[in-house]
Amino acid sequence: MSTALAVAGVTAVLRSMLDAWLSDQNANGALGGANAEVSAVAPDMIELTGANAGPRLNLFLHHVTSNTGWSNVDLPALNGDGQRVASPPLALDLHYLLTAYGPAELQPEVLLGYGMQRLHQAPILGRADIEARLPATLAASALGRQVEMIKVTPEPMGSEELSKLWTALQAHYRPSAAYKVSVVLIESPAQAIVARPVLSRGVVDPVSGRERGVVVVPNVGPLLPLIGSIVGPDGQAGGALGESIDIGGVNLSGAGRTVVLENRLLEVSREIAAAPATSDDTLRFVVPNVPAQLPIGVYTVRVRLTPLGAAGPCETNDLAMAIWPRIVAATTPVARSAAGIAVVGLTVRPQVRSYQRAALLLGSREIPADPHPGTTGNLSFSIPAAEAGAYLAAVRVDGLESPRVDRLAAPPSFTGTPVVIT
Repeated sequence: MSTALAVAGVTAVLRSMLDAWLSDQNANGALGGANAEVSAVAPDMIELTGANAGPRLNLFLHHVTSNTGWSNVDLPALNGDGQRVASPPLALDLHYLLTAYGPAELQPEVLLGYGMQRLHQAPILGRADIEARLPATLAASALGRQVEMIKVTPEPMGSEELSKLWTALQAHYRPSAAYKVSVVLIESPAQAIVARPVLSRGVVDPVSGRERGVVVVPNVGPLLPLIGSIVGPDGQAGGALGESIDIGGVNLSGAGRTVVLENRLLEVSREIAAAPATSDDTLRFVVPNVPAQLPIGVYTVRVRLTPLGAAGPCETNDLAMAIWPRIVAATTPVARSAAGIAVVGLTVRPQVRSYQRAALLLGSREIPADPHPGTTGNLSFSIPAAEAGAYLAAVRVDGLESPRVDRLAAPPSFTGTPVVIT
């Protein structure tokens, strides 16, 4: 998710793209040597006559609408008591007017042609390009790291719509083209009440007292290697650093068995040697204990191996696996300040990157982490109106929580890191 700076970030990136394109295409030569400028101001602020009335491309954000595809995500946000239970993102579509100006004949047409050509060639803003073009003042927008890619599409506007728009702007009409930029996702900083975990799901075996969980129905087996399940030490689809993970499937015996972990958003791709084969339908590997290199997140997992008798290696399908956060240590007891604020410090593994969202789960409260500009394993949380008492703390990073339930106990029980506030 992006911050509130994302709207300005989109405008800055588009302006930088257009400015660089005019320079690369030597637009000044087509303008008779005049120096073209790219701006992002309201049309009524542009001088049409005088010494400053040169050729110019102007990008103007004239309208903002809610994105319909994301409008119902995480809703409802409030429960029956009016308490916030979710923080849905603010999803916006940005509507721009690209206008060309020029005091000489044909200059507006030349500039508008160059501008429309550039936006036609870049219908999707790449993450690397966004990061490179964002000014330093907008670097905290996290625009390049939001889940949804940013797309630029032409937006037809009839003569009546254009007439109303320019009349409202109280400016003289110039050749223009309309574009829609979708979608900008702005994260809500509001705190939410955390729902407590469910201790049982599905039919419970009366002998073992454990839930049945997911049931796999066997069918005609495939010829190539295939994975169908990922199980960590606590039965979940993932684990922590240094823990063993079991992968279930078919045709998993062979030479050079390697597990590939990938997360493109976190820019991580790592190959891990699997343990020696003990059966044809299981594989085990250990998550490397490298806190700075394997961030908390959801990874795609696949297995690469060379089946017996095969000419070369092949890869299985992909499944999702989480690397969970773990609390190594916590400051306790914590004394409240005179203003009733308690500051809790946590040591977390793996390390949390600067753009990752972290929160402390304490009782029924969710407290966002204090700013951490770099990758770190030490987080602090300022709790306003803190209440004295003993709590079981957990940490949530990008939606993944440290354990709050001991699922191996019979029956399952709550767990966590003790924190005392005095």
